[in-house]
Amino acid sequence: MSGEADPGGDPAPGDGTARDERPAQSGSAAPDEVPALDGAPAPDEVPALDGVIHHPTRLTLVAFLSACDEAEFAAVRDGCRVSDSVLSKNASALEAAGYLHVRKGHVGKRPRTWLSLTPAGRQALDRHLAALQDLVDAARGAAGSVGA
Repeated sequence: MSGEADPGGDPAPGDGTARDERPAQSGSAAPDEVPALDGAPAPDEVPALDGVIHHPTRLTLVAFLSACDEAEFAAVRDGCRVSDSVLSKNASALEAAGYLHVRKGHVGKRPRTWLSLTPAGRQALDRHLAALQDLVDAARGAAGSVGA
């Protein structure tokens, strides 16, 4: 099927008419520039969301662990309503960032894993929540100034 358009009418790859090959419209902002909005904070004033924590599953995990000193893997899994593999993958990402401590041990002969936030993880969550609140406050302020 080389060089033919598919039945949906989309051009075939490589025929020079793909959507992302369209030229930029004249007068539009450069791809790296974000147009300024009236009343919007300057780019250096925009709150910094934590890219590691911002992922919904990781945010849920960090929020859950913020309420305790340490929690057993199964309790975290059930509390966050995720599968073992999803929890394990996201816990590994948080551990690599230095936000999570993983402790392994045994209860009787059964292996167990406990998860806890590190001080850096607690601080990162606090900063992330403050940045989210700043965004909400800015949006409310902008909405208030539009209606005035």
